[in-house]
Amino acid sequence: QVQLEESGGGLVQAGGSLRLSCAASGGTFSNYVMAWFRQAPGKEREFVATISWNGASAVYADSVKGRFTISRDNAKNTMYLQMNSLMPEDTAVYYCKGRDYDSTGYYTDYWGQGTQVTVSS
Repeated sequence: QVQLEESGGGLVQAGGSLRLSCAASGGTFSNYVMAWFRQAPGKEREFVATISWNGASAVYADSVKGRFTISRDNAKNTMYLQMNSLMPEDTAVYYCKGRDYDSTGYYTDYWGQGTQVTVSS
């Protein structure tokens, strides 16, 4: 059973930085397309960033482009989200997601339990 566990959240002042981690276990991490999502109170979960299985390509939401950097270390079965220049509107629960494709193109999504990021003004 694949498990994803986020860590690194916390309280930070506006303009500060945090690095989130997502540790995977129980599967073949290097096969997964990984992503970060977030959900603010009263809002729907939204896409933040995604990274290819080998880390060669990444895509970001416009709201975080230039401030956040997604990366992965397949040897450590871990994905990261470096968040700089944080703003109060970045306050949310951050979730990691792993997508595992099979040979037919069918996929299974795995989610972590989330980690809270709070940015004070």
